[in-house]
Amino acid sequence: MPLRTDALDRLPVRSVLPALADALTTRGAAVLSAPPGTGKTTLVPLALAGLVSPGTGSARSAKDVRRVVVAEPRRIAVRAAARRMAWLLGERVGERVGLTVRGERVVGPGCVVEVVTTGVLLQRLQRDPELPGVDTVMLDECHERHLDADTAAAFLLDVRAALRPELRLVAASATTDTEAWARLLDAPVVAAPGVAHPVRTVWAPPTGARPVRPAHGTRVDPALLAHVADTVRRALREEDGDVLCFLPGVGEIARVAALLGAGGAGGAGTDAEVLQVHGRAPAAVQDAVLAGSAGRRRVVLATAVAESSLTVPGVRVVVDSGLAREPRTDHARGLGALTTVRVSRASAEQRAGRAGREAPGVVYRCWTEAGHGRLPRFPSPEIAVADLTPFALRAACWGDPDARGLALPDPPPAGAMAAAREVLRAIGAVDGDGRATGRGRRMAATGLHPRLARALLDGASLVGARRAAEVVALLSEEPPREYGTEVAAVWRAARRGGDGYTARWRRETRRLVAALPGPDGAGPADAAAAAGTPDDTAAGLVVALAYPERVARSRGERTYLMVSGTRAETAPDSGLRDVPWLAVAAADRPVGSASARIRLAAVIDEDTARRAAGALYSEDEEVGWSAPRRGAGDVTARRVARLGAVELAAAPLERPDPALVRTALLDGLRSEGPGLLRWTREALSLRQRLAFLHRELGEPWPEVSDAALLARAEEWLGPVLGAARRRDDLARADAGRLLTALLPWATGEAARLEELAPERVEVPSGSRIRVDYGGERPVLAVKLQELFGWREAPRLAGGRVPLLVHLLSPAGRPAAVTADLASFWRDGYRSVRAELRGRYPRHPWPEDPATAQPTRRTTAAARGGTGRAR
Repeated sequence: MPLRTDALDRLPVRSVLPALADALTTRGAAVLSAPPGTGKTTLVPLALAGLVSPGTGSARSAKDVRRVVVAEPRRIAVRAAARRMAWLLGERVGERVGLTVRGERVVGPGCVVEVVTTGVLLQRLQRDPELPGVDTVMLDECHERHLDADTAAAFLLDVRAALRPELRLVAASATTDTEAWARLLDAPVVAAPGVAHPVRTVWAPPTGARPVRPAHGTRVDPALLAHVADTVRRALREEDGDVLCFLPGVGEIARVAALLGAGGAGGAGTDAEVLQVHGRAPAAVQDAVLAGSAGRRRVVLATAVAESSLTVPGVRVVVDSGLAREPRTDHARGLGALTTVRVSRASAEQRAGRAGREAPGVVYRCWTEAGHGRLPRFPSPEIAVADLTPFALRAACWGDPDARGLALPDPPPAGAMAAAREVLRAIGAVDGDGRATGRGRRMAATGLHPRLARALLDGASLVGARRAAEVVALLSEEPPREYGTEVAAVWRAARRGGDGYTARWRRETRRLVAALPGPDGAGPADAAAAAGTPDDTAAGLVVALAYPERVARSRGERTYLMVSGTRAETAPDSGLRDVPWLAVAAADRPVGSASARIRLAAVIDEDTARRAAGALYSEDEEVGWSAPRRGAGDVTARRVARLGAVELAAAPLERPDPALVRTALLDGLRSEGPGLLRWTREALSLRQRLAFLHRELGEPWPEVSDAALLARAEEWLGPVLGAARRRDDLARADAGRLLTALLPWATGEAARLEELAPERVEVPSGSRIRVDYGGERPVLAVKLQELFGWREAPRLAGGRVPLLVHLLSPAGRPAAVTADLASFWRDGYRSVRAELRGRYPRHPWPEDPATAQPTRRTTAAARGGTGRAR
């Protein structure tokens, strides 16, 4: 077939091809900014390869041909780009334009332009960094900030700097935010004009009586999905052309497809053909979408794969749910999952632009115009949120374990890198310095996540290469939900199945078997080790090898504890809920939940758990403070065998290490407070006096709050901590005697304690009355008759604080309160005397108390009678 020059000449990017060629000639690198629909992905590689002329759509001579590798972020984009370029050349894929994705390669001997995933490009760079025979590498859709693309750019910059300065590099972006890439590549920006088809915006937020709940984890409110389906119907009524609807994931696509088929509030389903496009969609469906309509209107329900990498012919309308999925990693629990987030403004513009690729269009946005301004400007770069274990292994194999020398748009977070290196050390992929081991390089060569590579390599010798590869292939792509939640059952279903998932699983299995060492992928111990191992046992062992920290032991119905320390639960209807041990293959932690949710797991026994997670096995003496939910805590001392956080066996420890016991006692004090000690009346009084002096005078008088005492526990509880072994020993310790250790002996101030804050004060009657320091001011509570003749109570804290005197009746009940005795005798005493004299006639009530004789006795006793002092 002839070259399709008419189609090539209509692509707007053609006008900047000379500028792009000049930038590559003079600088060796360029950043191409070209909106969707301009031919960035299709015409530019053909021009770079010399298959078409930069100035026109005509073909060039064979001597001008250069080999070009185009890296796309997704497999579906690879196939679409290769198919479109081959069509423009009038050829089939595999001739001068080929493609390679994991497990599939369509490349003939005359291939000049090869479209690959960024993952495939990284594998090639690590096998041979020089990329022999390649003249130009184009990183497409770099604005999406996928981690593989960022890593590939960093590696390519290293290659240009150290090995092949002539290698040309193009970073292609569908947005105008290209300055960061220009700085990174030290290259000029070449901007192509966009397609001048306007796109009108219709704001179409939900208007139901109940507000739509925000997305949590992977859960999307069904009310929003129903509204999206209704908006698609509205778009079909109001506009012409096909409808492209963006949804966050496969589950939401299936739900909206079902709603469109069943009809919504109006009752009837849509007459349009409904197609579902996502990364797992069968190739036939992807081909049908990209081929265009055969006359019947179409509704294409798609994930973010259709944002910028694909052109869907016939689309004039976009319906945008406003949601996207991004990876999130819980490094503390070792769990990774996708989470639903609000789309960024940049992504929303990309989505809207799909309606204007071929003609004027309309976008229906399922949110408000005001809400649009609150959207994040750009999506989060994957390096900031994803599991960095594969990246860390690539960096180690590249010779830069910390990735500090890599020219990345954003540096990797330190915590995520530390967690990744810990995983790599545990599986033997890197040494103590973080350098890649030979085993780590073999893992990297598989193209798998390092965890799965470990399961493949180690599992092959234990259960056989074929079975290890089959289980690892199951773990590489989460199976359809209808397959079940138990790995062995899913494995059997995949063997029987004939759907798109099964086809991909079989293809990946063949690839993995071929990646193993030995004939047909079999290791030397393959046959002997695999003999007699049932499939269920093999499945559990391989899963446990991949995720040793997710080996989990039952803690009761539906509840498990992983060796990582994470609690997890099975679904109420799961057949896994009554088994003692599980190897968890897939789990996530719903927002707001303390426990993980097990989505896929294999049944194992304790021997398998120990075998797979042996690096986490430990036997230790555990001495600590145990505080039951109900009851008093105490020191516990045991010898414990553990698999990570899971306790396997325990026995009492007769002679625990005294230092550990001391630490446990301190933990108990911190947990339950100084009340564990024996606080006599005298001890409490001393503590109150010290608190008073610290409050009024400050240093050197110590603070004696609970927090302060616990902070200095080693200092004042040393004698007790050295001898105590359990709670009862603390309860016998006299806190008052111990507390004297905190007095300011070094400065000599301790000797003034009685002067500054006396425990008792002698009153005119001769009684020594205890001062109460428990309130805001010190209080002296004494019978009124004992203070006759006393014109002023003493002042404490060096004269700073007057005593607050509580004057008591002969029966010991409060009669008056004063801090100024002279004033009370002069003004207040008369009313107290008038009220109490008749009630207590046997006690003296002189006219002038300021000059009367103080007494502890009744009047009769004072005259020589037998009355007792009160």
